[in-house]
Amino acid sequence: EFTTNRRCFEEDFKTQVQAKEWLELEEDAQKAYVMGLLDRLEVVSRERRLKVARAVLYLAQGTFGECDSEVDVLHWSRYNCFLLYQMGTFSAFLELLHMEIDNSQACSSALRKPAISIADSTELRVLLSVMYLLVENIRLERETDSCRWRTARETFRTELSFSMHNEEPFALLLFSMVTKFCSGLAPHFPIKKVLLLLWKVVMFTLGGFEHLQVLKIQKRAELGLPPLTEDSIQVVKSMRAASPPSYTLDLGESQLQLLTKQDSLDIYNERDLFKTEEPATEEEEESAGDGERTLDGELDLLEQDPLVPPPPSQASLSAERVAFPKGLPWAPKVRQKDIEHFLEMSRNKFIGFTLGQDTDTLVGLPRPIHESVKTLKQHKYISIADVQIKNEEDLEKCPMSLVSSLVGTLEVSLAQKFKSPKFWLSCICCLWPKYLGPCRPHSKATVCTDSSSPHRSITVLQSMKLGIDVNRHKEIIVKSISALLLLLLKHFRLNHIYQFEYVSQHLVFANCIPLILKFFNQNILSYITAKNSISVLDYPCCTIQDLPELTTESLEAGDNNQFCWRNLFSCINLLRLLNKLTKWKHSRTMMLVVFKSAPILKRALKVKQAMLQLYVLKLLKIQTKYLGRQWRKSNMKTMSAIYQKVRHRMNDDWAYGNDIDARPWDFQAEECTLRANIEAFNSRRYDKPQDSEFSPVDNCLQSVLGQRLDLPEDFHYSYELWLEREVFSQPICWEELLQNH
Repeated sequence: EFTTNRRCFEEDFKTQVQAKEWLELEEDAQKAYVMGLLDRLEVVSRERRLKVARAVLYLAQGTFGECDSEVDVLHWSRYNCFLLYQMGTFSAFLELLHMEIDNSQACSSALRKPAISIADSTELRVLLSVMYLLVENIRLERETDSCRWRTARETFRTELSFSMHNEEPFALLLFSMVTKFCSGLAPHFPIKKVLLLLWKVVMFTLGGFEHLQVLKIQKRAELGLPPLTEDSIQVVKSMRAASPPSYTLDLGESQLQLLTKQDSLDIYNERDLFKTEEPATEEEEESAGDGERTLDGELDLLEQDPLVPPPPSQASLSAERVAFPKGLPWAPKVRQKDIEHFLEMSRNKFIGFTLGQDTDTLVGLPRPIHESVKTLKQHKYISIADVQIKNEEDLEKCPMSLVSSLVGTLEVSLAQKFKSPKFWLSCICCLWPKYLGPCRPHSKATVCTDSSSPHRSITVLQSMKLGIDVNRHKEIIVKSISALLLLLLKHFRLNHIYQFEYVSQHLVFANCIPLILKFFNQNILSYITAKNSISVLDYPCCTIQDLPELTTESLEAGDNNQFCWRNLFSCINLLRLLNKLTKWKHSRTMMLVVFKSAPILKRALKVKQAMLQLYVLKLLKIQTKYLGRQWRKSNMKTMSAIYQKVRHRMNDDWAYGNDIDARPWDFQAEECTLRANIEAFNSRRYDKPQDSEFSPVDNCLQSVLGQRLDLPEDFHYSYELWLEREVFSQPICWEELLQNH
């Protein structure tokens, strides 16, 4: 369709501008032409409107017909997108998008068809492509951006964040498109483009992970909490994957002997640290063989990712080969609950009674206990969630005295920004079963993608291209859903813990945990090394170079990339989601145990990537106490890796299962209590106040008479008649009035 877009632009451009190219025009002439394009969008004919929209899309794609290199295409794409936005293109395309969403004829036509093809969503795909390019190009900041571009970026962010002209925010419109698609009312919607655009819009309006870290620091300062001692993003960047360095094979015998004698470096001396100790089945060995050989052979390439440091130079190898880590990567943390539990056990043992939540009185306890409490308090960590939960508990106890102070400083919540969270929450929850399961590589379930061919009879080559494109669409859908959900959950958690718990509980009830585990119950090595892309057909390469003749052999060979970072990104996001849903939730941790997640997660550890391994080890750590002594005994290498890479919680007896939290009880009560707290929070924050005997009464005459009442628009026309009928003509018996009151 690149050629079609170019042809539509050139046909329109020749009729408006004589003997010139787009890049030769002055800025004023370019603006005048764009204004003419937007005027020609407002025509009745759908065909003419589509041609003009394609011409705009060609501009947003960088007018590649006049460029000589890929760098030029990307440069002019960015320039044209800022120009298009400043001329009002986004607002014009937003109106067209509303028209296409409300097009009942297209919906009914798609519902009657036995199979949906790419031709059914042509107009929608062109509109969404233009909007995506505008959002993505304007969203990305560069040091060379002019002041005018920076101002345009902030204006665009505000325009996308809030409702304009009595319309809903743009993200809410995209959520409604997802809801209509998932409910089956609009099967022709290009859901891949919708999800991808939705993720970018949320990232642009709310901020990405780095912005979240800045907001977290600001909020901790506002609440009077101590600053963070470490940046988790930077810590993970400095971690290395648990795998043998490629240069250990070149060590001398004396150095190798030195390495093998160090127990602390046992992790570096194993060729495959996480190779399961149990004998693997033949099917597992066959499925993992090819991918594992490829991954081990390309270890250096993998560790050149920004998440891990580059390989050291030859000059520093001799010193670094035998350098031991000075300490654990994470500083230990202690909760207030942990200190209280430790003192409760100590007082019961040495004194025979407890003092509740008092952590300051240490009378009667031996000196080592004093030192232990001092050490625990030094590493005490109070999270924003702890403060918010404490405020809600106080508000529950004293609803009348604290309501004014808390509501007065209450921030504008994300739920209010996105209207009612129940609206889009339903579409998020139905995304999981509809897409995450079918989007697995070897799933037999079908999933509707944007690449279905409208032609029935195709050749073998076309069939291979279509198969690769369908798999690529599935990967992008998983990437968009996982990134969108993770970003929303992190923002909700920062905004208020009960908003986060509200969304999390709905995701758990929508079978999110077993679906993620089902996704990982495959050969993750093969998934991450999948080659479902054709590099010569990717943008902007395909717009500059002459396309070579594609054959079945070239398609089978794939591109030169050894790893698919898109799939690695999706896997890390899903693991982080699973961590957020299960952290400090014993009932959900038991779900991991019941669904036998340990062997599934252990297989994922074969991927030699630090961040992915970290979140897998976190998930294994929280359930080791439930897996039994035999499992821990036969997986000591995994236990060692958990000790080396995961943050330690003092007094957390995760490795032995003696913790009181590991004892069985009614796990359902935990979820019920959480749900009651969430409903109380939602009732206080979002429900309209109901009249009750505790409602304050205004006794001031001036205040009561000064209240504004909602009156009908025509009331002032009949005001005198109303006075005559309702006041002057009604006799008042003052004696009865005094007797009754």
